[in-house]
Amino acid sequence: MTVRVRIAPSPTGNLHIGTARTAVFNWLFARHHGGQFILRVEDTDTERSRPEFTQNITEGLQWLGLTWDEGPFFQSERLDLYRQAIQALLDKGLAYRAYDTPAELDAMRTAQKAKNQAPRYDNRHRDLTEAQQRAFEAEGRQAVIRFKIDDARTIQWQDLVRGAMTWQGSDLGGDMVIARASSVDSIGQPLYNLAVVVDDLDMQITHVIRGEDHIANTAKQILLYEALGGKVPEFAHTPLILNEKGAKLSKRDGVTSISDFQQLGFTAEALANYMTLLGWSAPDGEEVFTLPAAAAQFSFDRVNKAGAKFDWDKLDWLNGQYLHEIPAATLVDQLMPYWQAAGYPFDPATDKDWLTTLAGLLGPGLARFPEAVEQGRFFFSELMDYSEAAIKQLHQEGVAALLQATLDQLQSGAALDSLDSGKALVNDIVKAQGIKKGLMMKSMRAALMGDMQGPDLMESWLILHQRQFDVPRLKAALELAQS
Repeated sequence: MTVRVRIAPSPTGNLHIGTARTAVFNWLFARHHGGQFILRVEDTDTERSRPEFTQNITEGLQWLGLTWDEGPFFQSERLDLYRQAIQALLDKGLAYRAYDTPAELDAMRTAQKAKNQAPRYDNRHRDLTEAQQRAFEAEGRQAVIRFKIDDARTIQWQDLVRGAMTWQGSDLGGDMVIARASSVDSIGQPLYNLAVVVDDLDMQITHVIRGEDHIANTAKQILLYEALGGKVPEFAHTPLILNEKGAKLSKRDGVTSISDFQQLGFTAEALANYMTLLGWSAPDGEEVFTLPAAAAQFSFDRVNKAGAKFDWDKLDWLNGQYLHEIPAATLVDQLMPYWQAAGYPFDPATDKDWLTTLAGLLGPGLARFPEAVEQGRFFFSELMDYSEAAIKQLHQEGVAALLQATLDQLQSGAALDSLDSGKALVNDIVKAQGIKKGLMMKSMRAALMGDMQGPDLMESWLILHQRQFDVPRLKAALELAQS
């Protein structure tokens, strides 16, 4: 048997992290078994589906590296197939037309509520005579099409995540609507549960992998697979992604779409890696891995039943692991758009070598791409402000003299074109001034960077020197030290 799985997003919004995590698990399972990963767009909700959401979904999956083998297939282009299936159910007597008006359904639910009963359709139109049907039609009533559900039926399946699952037909809310209301002798818009089953059978889906919020649908869909004479696929219901309060992650939590995570500066590799860890763990305990590496080890016996809590700190840490491995020559192209957006002055072409050196300096300290804006700000301007700690350092005894000595050396043409020449310059000044090297280094950091914390001092100095920013900063620091 060739494993065939599908991801079936609805284009009523951008690609949600929950949908993306489901896509990850489907992709991993398919690749582990050498199977097929299929993209199906469930766009039958014509009022809410938008082409821009479809584009966002497909681009998001591609960005994450979740390439599909077939599709995308669009349900809106398959309506005739669904109507044929519905007609087959009608012909077999497994479905029927129900002519209830909205007011009648509301009255039924109100009566059930008054009796503390769960809301359900009471199947009142299941056995209408032909005369009754004609009478309703003569009134101008439209009919939905309902699928018959046997209340006495027990529906069971062996879930790959949750084990043995059992549902009673009586808990499924009565006979299920599978097509919206339409005029006499026509079949209205097919609904979700029916369309999903028809697609799964037509596409020969062997495993349905989705979130646990679909469990109730599974019981209904199993009945439809059987009614349509198809093989019921295996099911795996994965845990939901939870917010810090333990509730299902939703739009109210702010960042939920994959494009949001892109804009926040996360790498595709880190986000895909992190989503894999939301509910699954590798047998060797490893947490940093590529999708193909995870696929080689993936199985549902290591998927948790409990919800997976979203952890921003963990994602930042993981993203940093990937950022720190990006070569400076590659990283610079990813950082330049952020520097440009911040208004930093540079020429992407003529300043490329200098920018690459800067990217190499900042890269090991980044958790997200946008952090390079704040960390790199003082490399793009001739002068900068001083923190209180830097000002305090510059007022230390002997600092003015060492700054003056440094200026004298630079202005007299002292070499500063490598780390070795920079260290030699520092050692010469330390020796000539008769000071401790610690005083020199702390004071140069305060003078050149305006703060006592930051990236490597000598590398920073070289970068500033290439822009000829070090002499103006030393002069400004000397003036402050002498004040």
